[in-house]
Amino acid sequence: MPENPEPIEKKYTVWIWILSILIPVAVAILFTVRIPGVERMGFLPPIYATINAITAVLLIIAVLMIKRGNRLKHELLMKTAITLSVVFLLLYVVYHMTSDSTPYGGEGAIRYVYFFLLISHILLSIVVIPFVLITYIRAIAGNFKMHKKIARITFPLWLYVAITGVVVYFMISPYY
Repeated sequence: MPENPEPIEKKYTVWIWILSILIPVAVAILFTVRIPGVERMGFLPPIYATINAITAVLLIIAVLMIKRGNRLKHELLMKTAITLSVVFLLLYVVYHMTSDSTPYGGEGAIRYVYFFLLISHILLSIVVIPFVLITYIRAIAGNFKMHKKIARITFPLWLYVAITGVVVYFMISPYY
């Protein structure tokens, strides 16, 4: 662990906030863009839902690994989860640049459940971005005390986002 990890963390603070704002804004803007001449990529939703499911599993295994003291496996799993989240985001944006949003066709109480899950998933997927980045930077800076402290918040948020992404996919998939 570096003598004083704070300079390393401060070096990345501006980038964390830039990315935390830029990513949701870029996604929102790209949702309004259609790629001309490209057909609807209807094969992407099950792929990015699978990526979300794998991410959820990796997050759980990563926590188990660190609790068992296996820092190297934990680190590899977390880097993989971050990479999968980036791939998910890219595929999600590409899909929405080629396809109109699918309206949810469920009725009754399940409709409220769907929209609650969807809205909480979207909002928390924005909120979790700086948490993931700060948690990651604290780890690479060797500030494991503060890493662990924020990871206790990041983990359940990120896990919720990953799991609700899968649930929302299964709820909307009959209407594609």
